[in-house]
Amino acid sequence: MFGTTELIIILLVVLVIFGAGKLKSIGSDLGSAVKNFKEGMQSESKKNRSKNKKK
Repeated sequence: MFGTTELIIILLVVLVIFGAGKLKSIGSDLGSAVKNFKEGMQSESKKNRSKNKKK
């Protein structure tokens, strides 16, 4: 897998390519997507539990 040095180099390259402002926006969008995904998974889990209780 990747070591610490490789990850730092990759992050620096991404920072140079996208810039700090765009990188902040990408991080924010990614965080929002993960949050929505988790909420969706919890919602589906609750639906499945209620279906199982009705049976």
